[in-house]
Amino acid sequence: MPELPEVETIRHTLKRFVVGKTIENVQVFWPKIIKQPDDVEAFKLLLHGQTIHDIKRKGKFLLFELDDYYLVSHLRMEGKYSVHPKVEAIPKHTHVIFALSTGEELRYNDVRKFGTMHVLEKNQLFQEKPLNHLGPDPFDPEFTIDYFSEKIKRTNRVIKAVLLDQTVVAGLGNIYVDETLFKAGVHPLKNANKLTKAEIAAIRKQAIATLKDAVKQGGTTIRSYVNGQGEMGMFQQELNVYAQENTACKNCGRTIIKMKVGGRGTHVCPGCQKQ
Repeated sequence: MPELPEVETIRHTLKRFVVGKTIENVQVFWPKIIKQPDDVEAFKLLLHGQTIHDIKRKGKFLLFELDDYYLVSHLRMEGKYSVHPKVEAIPKHTHVIFALSTGEELRYNDVRKFGTMHVLEKNQLFQEKPLNHLGPDPFDPEFTIDYFSEKIKRTNRVIKAVLLDQTVVAGLGNIYVDETLFKAGVHPLKNANKLTKAEIAAIRKQAIATLKDAVKQGGTTIRSYVNGQGEMGMFQQELNVYAQENTACKNCGRTIIKMKVGGRGTHVCPGCQKQ
């Protein structure tokens, strides 16, 4: 958390506030967030004077397009961006501040300090870590049924583990995998190479549909997620199984259960998702 819909919502919100503005100064209060270059002063120097032209997304990564580079940011569990007047008090857990040419500040806040930032040359964006091993985004044209079927049939891992693998498909996380498998009627412990063609097609279709619905709702707020304006997502009202354990399934009335799959909390309807 945040997953693809939350990152997409943050991207869309931030674009309205920072595109066209120039980074005049950078302050870093928690150096471990900066991964490339590994020297914080070099990181600050690369960004100085760079104008933000666009914000893109790949999977769960935000890609700030600058004059000469991309600033690649992963929010991990609790990372947040927000824009504030320079005179406004800096809250606790603010670890990176980008001073903008308008007198505002783009602030990165992260309670758990797990987020990462890389500055990459534009022509190296997908040639180096952290993006070089990512699979296609579910919204990418490359996420075809042929591509997905080939990946699925190659492994005997359980399907939940495959869908969480960012090298197979980028952007899906625990919430949306549980919801996707419920809607597709597939148990998360089913081996991927045992899936039928119809099940594979249903999973792909429902992954795309679920993510689109979540984007429309501004993402899912389970604990602390808010967009760039501090607004909660609303997709949690549409959840069928995730965080619904011990409640009745909306489809069949059976009790939703919670189990562990690969160490991840997993929500299943035993009626709609027969093992």
